[in-house]
Amino acid sequence: MGEFWPVPDVLTYLAGSWRVERSVRDLASGAAGEFSGTTVFGPLEGGGLLHRESGTFVWQGVPRPAERTLRFQPGATRGTADVRFADGRPFHDLDLTSGRYIADHPCSADLYRGEFTVLDKDHWRTVWRVRGPAKDLVLTTDYAREG
Repeated sequence: MGEFWPVPDVLTYLAGSWRVERSVRDLASGAAGEFSGTTVFGPLEGGGLLHRESGTFVWQGVPRPAERTLRFQPGATRGTADVRFADGRPFHDLDLTSGRYIADHPCSADLYRGEFTVLDKDHWRTVWRVRGPAKDLVLTTDYAREG
């Protein structure tokens, strides 16, 4: 990937509705899946954004509804975010001031490493690599701004 698109304030950039396309590959089994849907970053009480993702996840040919909620709160430094699960548990920090960021999230014995890249004002991508005794996955998600 070439140039990254710097984002001075991640919460301002993310606000609004995004079309989401995600591929999920299990490197151990070779199984694959896809998610297609929408993510809306709306106002969060007390500041920040509430991330609501909903759509359809197809795993090995079987479609099922899927959704998740995250909390993007103002980070420790200006323009960054503190990303938390819906119940308030910490997930990762996010700083897109350079247009690219690497975040780690340990989950039991597995490690989630996310690479966030901003392509332009209306497109960004995450690639999560999950390694450990329970999982060996790559999740690639492309976001395109709606409206």
